Amino acid sequence: MIPPPRKALRKGSFNTPLVLLSGCVGFGEEYTRVAGFSNRDAGAICLKGTTGDARLGNPPHRVYETPDGMLNAIGLQNPGVGHVVDAILPTLDFSETRFIANVSGSTIEEYIAVTRRFDDSPIDAIEINISCPNVKEGGVAFGNDPDMSARVVEACRSVTSKPIITKLSPNQTDIAENARRCIEAGTDGFAVINTLTGMAVDVERREAVIGNNQGGLSGPAIKPIALLKVHQVHQVAGPHGIPIIGQGGVLNARDALEFLIAGASAVGVGTGLFYDPLCLPKILDGMSGYLDRHGIARISDLTGTLRLHGHISACDLPPVSD
Repeated sequence: MIPPPRKALRKGSFNTPLVLLSGCVGFGEEYTRVAGFSNRDAGAICLKGTTGDARLGNPPHRVYETPDGMLNAIGLQNPGVGHVVDAILPTLDFSETRFIANVSGSTIEEYIAVTRRFDDSPIDAIEINISCPNVKEGGVAFGNDPDMSARVVEACRSVTSKPIITKLSPNQTDIAENARRCIEAGTDGFAVINTLTGMAVDVERREAVIGNNQGGLSGPAIKPIALLKVHQVHQVAGPHGIPIIGQGGVLNARDALEFLIAGASAVGVGTGLFYDPLCLPKILDGMSGYLDRHGIARISDLTGTLRLHGHISACDLPPVSD
């Protein structure tokens, strides 16, 4: 039996449709140092990926600029869940926006332990990171296997009553099937997509630029892939009222609107902050203007309104026989 989505994640429950993505804003404090920036422009903030014990992360280089994007392999550097709950969460202003914990781990037992710790905290929701492409264990291995994905979601669901958002990997064969299995396991929402696995090569040294050899590609270059994945997941999640945070290359209002039309209920902004730290109010203004021009009352009315063409593509045609 598929469980209903929890009230806290239903459409319209965020003050704005924009979500600041995990790994891009630290633990909610980094961009507050920028003059003119306000956490109130975000409907929610996903905190940095958190594990059971502290992690130093991967060796350098850990970030590399690519055409229309960025490659990163931070490796889940964080101070551990105990420090986050006891020392960091008390410093956050929960009146400004919602805060979402990002749970990561190398084993199912670690996911359970970290989720249980966040369950006993003021955090608003829990994002399960089963799709990190820059750690050597857990992460991508869990996220690319529907059986493992479902096991992690089910295990986390058993130890928390908070809304669970499952962060899906684009580096898999059938993201819709993975989403279906996660719904059955008890997820309340999805974040679609995480970064794509990529590499950069130093031709003079003939070696990998990234210290981890591979990392996660984000930014405008991945937006067409992210839009398709959001559309595919929406076909499974939409009928059950399960919301999607669409993400991947959002820089402006047009980008955000594309994700909503494809099936997202909210839109994540991450690498876009590196281009323009003050992009959030600009995106919100542009979205508001679009609604006014088209006579649309609510932003949620855009979700999943994509019109598809009815013709058959070449990829769908049966093979030609002799």
